Amino acid sequence: MCKDTVICRLILKDYICYMYENQLLEIVTIYFKEKIFENHKINSLKTHSKLKSYKINPILVKYLSKILEDDFSPIGIAKALYYPRILGTSINTSFGTRIQNMFVELNLAEGSLIKGMDIEFIDKIDGRKKWCQLKSGPNTINSEDVNPLIRKFTTVTNLARTNAMNLNNSDLILGVLYGNEAQLSQHYKKIDQQFPVIIGKEFWHRITGFSEFYDKLVLNLDEMILNLDTEDFFKKGYMALAKEIESSDLFKFE
Repeated sequence: MCKDTVICRLILKDYICYMYENQLLEIVTIYFKEKIFENHKINSLKTHSKLKSYKINPILVKYLSKILEDDFSPIGIAKALYYPRILGTSINTSFGTRIQNMFVELNLAEGSLIKGMDIEFIDKIDGRKKWCQLKSGPNTINSEDVNPLIRKFTTVTNLARTNAMNLNNSDLILGVLYGNEAQLSQHYKKIDQQFPVIIGKEFWHRITGFSEFYDKLVLNLDEMILNLDTEDFFKKGYMALAKEIESSDLFKFE
């Protein structure tokens, strides 16, 4: 085979990889928009703007209304209930599950059949199969989570030995979706002493095969988010909730 033919094949291979990476970036970006952000908007209006979706502490809600609106009012109560739900709980709770589903739907991974693991995938760096539990960010576990997670991973290791599976400790990983190693909490670092905690850029490299995928994805998402049409759904949601609060028997306003 002549030298020019080899060079042409290498160029073609690089071009195909480049095209596939860009296509995957576009697909993942659209997934974030439709499955995470748009779904958050829909739930905000469909569910979280309804009074029945809240368990209300009548004392705290009055206090929170006062510090938000300097008054005990339907708007103040609505904001006290709606803000933490929409800005925190609702989207943070679903984030990890949505990304887990995305990996499976895009054939980057399979749902794990082993209890305690979320996904299984072929590591694009070392070529070995990985059993992975997913976590969102570098500070998303507490001290009381550490030992149960280690026990869970140890149980999988023992199960693998019993079933003569080709698995070692480095094949059981805790995958953290965003952040970098310097940001990992001490709780994660304790787990990392026994089982690898792979975070951010390296994790996305291992699952996609592209070393710069994470950085490029962050840029894509930044651009997409800045161009999102929010349709003022946030205000629409808490105004609808305030209207329901105003006519509710739960509260008495002067």
